[in-house]
Amino acid sequence: MTAVTATRADSAAPSHHADLVGRGLAALASLATGVAFVNGVLLTLSASDDRLFIEGWRVSSFGIFAALFALLAVRPRQAAGVWEIVLAGKAALVVFGALIGDVPEARLSAVIDFGLVAVVAAAYVLCRGWLAWRPTTTNPTR
Repeated sequence: MTAVTATRADSAAPSHHADLVGRGLAALASLATGVAFVNGVLLTLSASDDRLFIEGWRVSSFGIFAALFALLAVRPRQAAGVWEIVLAGKAALVVFGALIGDVPEARLSAVIDFGLVAVVAAAYVLCRGWLAWRPTTTNPTR
């Protein structure tokens, strides 16, 4: 049986600078989504009864995503699956927004979510988020 070794690029922690930039991008995504959360709360407070549930649902989603982005900024290589779930969720919203046609809310949301996908994808690469899937080690840079 032959042993397979990972390449240095696949298993090594990112450089300090790349890690800081990646974490900063994740923090920026968290901050931007936090602003959307606050705006959503204001919209929910003034929403009509027929929009109240959907606005509340949207606000809770903003809060969840803001928290997930913050988690990724703080612990980018200790959140196995979170990067991928966030990227898949936001990418799905971009695709859905593009497919449903000429709906003003959908277009704006799709453009914003596309920006978030780009920022989070860059942070994932810079922080080497895939390293979260490695078996637990005593390495503090993980």
